[in-house]
Amino acid sequence: MQLGELDAVIRDVARAEQPLTVRGAFYRVMSRGAVPKTETGYRTVQRRILIMRRDGRLPYSWIADGTRWQVKPQSWRNVEEALENTAQTYRRQLWNAQGIHLEVWSEKDAITSVVSTITEQWDVPLMVARGFSSETFLWNTAQDIIADDIPAVIYQLGDHDPSGVAAWQHTQDKLTEFAPDVDFTFERLAVTEDQIYEFELPTRPTKTSDTRAAAFIGESVEVDAIPSTVLRGLVRDAIEQWVDPQQLAATEAAEASERDILWNLRQQLDDRGGDT
Repeated sequence: MQLGELDAVIRDVARAEQPLTVRGAFYRVMSRGAVPKTETGYRTVQRRILIMRRDGRLPYSWIADGTRWQVKPQSWRNVEEALENTAQTYRRQLWNAQGIHLEVWSEKDAITSVVSTITEQWDVPLMVARGFSSETFLWNTAQDIIADDIPAVIYQLGDHDPSGVAAWQHTQDKLTEFAPDVDFTFERLAVTEDQIYEFELPTRPTKTSDTRAAAFIGESVEVDAIPSTVLRGLVRDAIEQWVDPQQLAATEAAEASERDILWNLRQQLDDRGGDT
């Protein structure tokens, strides 16, 4: 395939699924027969994406990268700006009123940017595990769950491979150990064995160097292989099934009233400045 044709395929899949990861773009492009299912094929897609972004043919916002972030405290130029920001962004906590502590766990950093628009919309914590989570991270999470004193529902997105499956089991074991009195519900949203066949997901040989490979049956599938639109749909459906519409309406009404209070405070500061 000529580079112009490959670039057209890359742009087509990126437009349809924005945002998606570079590896996700590779899987979709590879599924169309544009590149081979090899590391060379992946590097070719990776290189073409970079070139297309730099020359303006591929918007930067279409490609997700959850592996890097900035750490900075919030600050404002003055109290008026702080109040305005608070009024614009204020949200009333949703899930305690719903009677459920809900979390979505992602095995991979990169997937966070793909599904965060859904978790943010529904005020759901998106937990980035990065494989096997540390004892500290799991203990702190368990303490937050205990403090809510309501049933907890934990969803997960991860690779279907020996380490991915083991890491998810490790998360379940440690949370139940650290919070033994909590009523937990655990569910793996992706990748499941049924999804491999349902979506005809591309597989890769399971790494024999993985010490857990002996107990693992079949080939491996990365969570990036699932189309981004499908991943977001899985997360949205999982969250929305727990939402009580009447309670949601009450929460939104209270939120709107409280936001008006903040805007009034902001206006009072403007009026006071005008009087001086």
